[in-house]
Amino acid sequence: MNIWGITDRGVVRQQNQDAYHITQPEPDAALGIICDGMGGAKSGNIASQLAIEAFLESANQQSLEKWRAEPEALLNFAAEQANHAVSYRSSIDPECRGMGTTMVAALVLGNMAYLLNIGDSRAYLVRQDGISRVTKDHSVVEDLVARGKITPEEARQHPQKNLITRAIGTEKDLRADLFRQPLGEGDALLLCSDGLSNLVTDQELLYEVVHGGESSQCCQRLLDIALSRGAPDNVTIVLLEM
Repeated sequence: MNIWGITDRGVVRQQNQDAYHITQPEPDAALGIICDGMGGAKSGNIASQLAIEAFLESANQQSLEKWRAEPEALLNFAAEQANHAVSYRSSIDPECRGMGTTMVAALVLGNMAYLLNIGDSRAYLVRQDGISRVTKDHSVVEDLVARGKITPEEARQHPQKNLITRAIGTEKDLRADLFRQPLGEGDALLLCSDGLSNLVTDQELLYEVVHGGESSQCCQRLLDIALSRGAPDNVTIVLLEM
């Protein structure tokens, strides 16, 4: 198992409000997190960093053996701590009022991945024969697609594509989705902020992960594609390969 990550402010934005963290404490255990902050030039950056710091503070209080025993409960609890931290800072700091952040996290233990998401940062499963999205966006356009009002292709260009319906720090009680995904040799998990998924198609993601070249350079290749297309938003990518 290997894990890599990269983040970039993109072509247009003056500041990178995305944040990520990767760690591999043992050969068969790894954690990747991406947060995409929102709430203005200053507070979006604070929200994403604070969420990751609070998540990791909670996570690091538990042993790896505890994580192996209760992975989903501990993932959700760590995300709840992130939610409390961002919400509290928003309530006491006028400059951070209303801030929030997406979160997508993947914990891999052996051959099982445990994933959590809030917002529209995504996790994809990539195999030699195809790509599938594991997470579901919490967004206005995702709801429209689910109701058959627009197609997935129309969603990519929809004027409300950046409006999310759930975020870390914007509600008192966390509403996160949790997923289990079995993994086999050669499988990969790709996490990304919408700065990548809005510009690069699923088939392009599949090609770069499976056929594009060295896995260690895949995040950079995907970032380069986004940058070549104008990258109007921050771009963050984490790749975990079995």
